[in-house]
Amino acid sequence: MKRVFLTGKFLAFALIMIAVFCFGQSESIIRATEDWPTYIDPAVGSDFSDCIAIVNLYDSLVFPNADGSVGPHLATHWDVTPDGLTWTFYLRQGVKFHSGNELTAEDVVFSVERLLTMGEGFAYMFEPFIDEVVALDPYTVQFKMKKPYGPFLSTLVRLYILEKDLVLQHLDSGPYGEFGDYGRKWLLEHDAGSGPYMVEEVKMEEYVLTKKFDDWWGGWEPNAPEYFKEMATADPVTIRTLVAKKELEITDELQPMESYEAMAKMPGVEVVRFVPGGMNLNLMLHTRKPPTDDVHFRRALAYAVDYKTIANIIFPGSLVARGPVPQTLPGHDSSIQPWEFNLDKAREELKKSKYYGQLDEYPLTLSWCAEVPEEEKIALMLQANFARIGVKLEITKKPFGSMIADAQNMETTPNCSLVFVAAHYMEAGGMLTTRYHSQSTGTWEQCEWLLNPEIDQMIEDALSTIDTEERFNKYHAIQQKLVELCPTIWLIDRAETRAYQASYVSWFVADLVHQGKKIALPLGYGLYAHDMKVFPEKK
Repeated sequence: MKRVFLTGKFLAFALIMIAVFCFGQSESIIRATEDWPTYIDPAVGSDFSDCIAIVNLYDSLVFPNADGSVGPHLATHWDVTPDGLTWTFYLRQGVKFHSGNELTAEDVVFSVERLLTMGEGFAYMFEPFIDEVVALDPYTVQFKMKKPYGPFLSTLVRLYILEKDLVLQHLDSGPYGEFGDYGRKWLLEHDAGSGPYMVEEVKMEEYVLTKKFDDWWGGWEPNAPEYFKEMATADPVTIRTLVAKKELEITDELQPMESYEAMAKMPGVEVVRFVPGGMNLNLMLHTRKPPTDDVHFRRALAYAVDYKTIANIIFPGSLVARGPVPQTLPGHDSSIQPWEFNLDKAREELKKSKYYGQLDEYPLTLSWCAEVPEEEKIALMLQANFARIGVKLEITKKPFGSMIADAQNMETTPNCSLVFVAAHYMEAGGMLTTRYHSQSTGTWEQCEWLLNPEIDQMIEDALSTIDTEERFNKYHAIQQKLVELCPTIWLIDRAETRAYQASYVSWFVADLVHQGKKIALPLGYGLYAHDMKVFPEKK
């Protein structure tokens, strides 16, 4: 009897441990897919997959609300002088980094100085404006500005705070003097944050696995996911298989429509579609490379696009674009009318081009993103329509990483690039700066190589305007000027579509869609795992 009793106890313990492992770890997880590469260093990463990881690992002074406004986060409150040149932020006390050490104003100063020194990622938002950052005491930090910065509060959702001491412990050789590489190499696979999740494991070409930080200052509600995993795959067959086996909770937004339709028929799976606050699909036109260096040639192409087919059939639920700023983004100029599909007008513009009569000598090159299968349909449609006006289009399918590499050099950037871009903060300036200021040339966000001093000056002037109405009017003038120059064919304001496991996952974005509420979240924040819930027993 004794032997049976002990065996029973052992079996019971083993079953409990198996349950804890399966449900506490394997099952209490949100797995999402996205395109790659992913850089989790908040002074380096800035694209979609980077932002998803970073917002889960790091905290910022303020936090975005679903409607596009911002509220307190690490900073409980703040003051600003009437001239907009001095901002003082009062930090929440008792915030712990993942190391267990307390976050202080000194860490904020270090994070700002590191970002500005490295000059990558979101540094462009702050470098023209921040003059000095000072820790007045352990919980008070003051920003001295070079000039007023109208959308400063909104941009602070992109200023992520790292633990100074931890980064300094992991310096490698590099170009930053006494700071070496500023911890850049180490931060490829580790974090120095205070966010709700901390790095468990990173495989650079495969996934980022993060684990719930139990001591996160914001606390946790029951059923919050124990793990959040961002995975590097967008292959439609793989995605559908993972969803069917309940090994993927939320898909990427890059799947072909037929895949979403197939997943919507799977038990417990729901497909949500919404127009976020600031994402559009651009056909970027290289303004420094023949023949797209000619404005009339660019306008001819703009008239040769079937926008309604893209918005209603290829990416259903999307809006036909009306200029460079998405229509749901504050500061959009609603007076701008969309381009129309009109081949007669296309031919009229083409006749005004300096390349008319020698089109055979100037075939166009176009790259589309391999991770977004639907873009091939657009590329083929463009090829057919351009041919109807005598323009030859050569199409190349490229991984996003290759498109990033090509965009770094004026010579390797193609005439046309199909690229989705989202605003980095919820205002028109968050789109206009990354897309059209000269400082963003050489990045995937501006394959146009516009290099226009007048546009640069207009953007800088608008950003320096404190009064919101006046700033928005200046944004409108920039948009009108860009439409005149036509460096881009703005195709659609994208309806983001994702499939998710509605039977056992509570996803706040889906809840907002069901409630018919406006969604204006900056890039990455729609997959903020802290605000999700998982119910493994409902699988």
